[in-house]
Amino acid sequence: MVGTVVEWYEFFLYATAASLVFGKFFFPNAGSDLDGIIAAFLTYAVGFIARPLGGIVFGQIGDRLGRKHTLQVTIILVGAATFLMGCLPGYNTIGYWAPALLVALRFIQGFAVGGEWGGAVLLVAEHSPDKSRGFWSSWPQAAVPVGNLLATLVLLTMSWILPAEQFLGWGWRVAFWLSAIIVVIGYYIRTHVSEAPIFLEARAQVEAEKAISYGVMEVVRKYPRGILGAMGLRFAENILYYTIVSFSIVYLVTVHKYNTSQLLLALLIAHVVHFLVIPQVGRLSDRFGRKPIYLTGAILGASWAFFAFPMFDTLNPVVIVAAITIGLCFHAFMYAGQPAIMAEMFPTRMRYSGVSLGYQVTSILAGSLAPIIATALLKQYQSWLPVAFYLVIACAITVVAVVTLKETNGISLRDVDAADAARHGLEPAPALR
Repeated sequence: MVGTVVEWYEFFLYATAASLVFGKFFFPNAGSDLDGIIAAFLTYAVGFIARPLGGIVFGQIGDRLGRKHTLQVTIILVGAATFLMGCLPGYNTIGYWAPALLVALRFIQGFAVGGEWGGAVLLVAEHSPDKSRGFWSSWPQAAVPVGNLLATLVLLTMSWILPAEQFLGWGWRVAFWLSAIIVVIGYYIRTHVSEAPIFLEARAQVEAEKAISYGVMEVVRKYPRGILGAMGLRFAENILYYTIVSFSIVYLVTVHKYNTSQLLLALLIAHVVHFLVIPQVGRLSDRFGRKPIYLTGAILGASWAFFAFPMFDTLNPVVIVAAITIGLCFHAFMYAGQPAIMAEMFPTRMRYSGVSLGYQVTSILAGSLAPIIATALLKQYQSWLPVAFYLVIACAITVVAVVTLKETNGISLRDVDAADAARHGLEPAPALR
């Protein structure tokens, strides 16, 4: 979990900095404040575009060589890219080279994170007992709010102890440089992780049957419904999350000129609650099933904007914290069970490729565009209502996806592998003694 915290700390650090700093620092000639933020979010989207490529490359490697090795590589890549971001001069110093280098580093960061998620959740899911897979595999998901919490905490601390001019000038860089410390810790932990027995069995099967295939192309040919199902699951969850943690900042800062430190504090509190809720929702998915819990999250998520933005408009700090926290709790009902559901969709020999492809392709269509679309809608209509209807459409897509899926709660991953072997005329994977 610690390694995953590291990578998401660095990924979300960029998201928060894009909302608060990068528009003025890298795009000072963009026009209005909203134009600068949109430009910063476009570079933010580059990371999402790179994520499916990372998922494809590391998914292939992870299905062949192991989950552990890919996780060691991804943490080094994302750490190096993040540290170098903190070293970049601004537009006023080197002109267009500043945003160009920012985009290049963001691409590397996204490429690494694209391979991270699948390996992290599968390493846990494949070690987990069948009856409690939802709970145990939700812990890597809980690392996401912890990473976001740490990113917010560091930026909040710097904004408190420094005047606004110094924070915008160099204070934000400290958060990027601090990543080097936690990267070393995360890498050390990952060197001591072992592969799950079920993966070792599947790899032995691949080695025994030279004709057997695995990886990205195989999963696209054999399990297209699984990939489409995973994409549908992601749609509402991804758009809801980035609307809450990115666009909410834009709305409060640009429309209401809300105090940055108070806003970061609100996010900090909400991330703590989000972290605590995710494992409990994972436990609920083990008890009541994957589908009912996920549907609950999608339906509740569709309603969030209609009460959250009026709550934001009160400018009451407690009410704002409540609005953000409620939204993240709704998100948890979808996010907590994702690793278990997706792991149960694919056989072990191509599971890394399958979950990574379904998960990361949606990042382009949903997560990368969500803050951009929401900010553009706000600029065009000067109202939050179009953003609310945008969320409704996203949640409707996910509801359809969940309804069409089979309930897989409690299924054995070995049974999934056996069904795959029978379907494609393969010998069952030998159990390790």
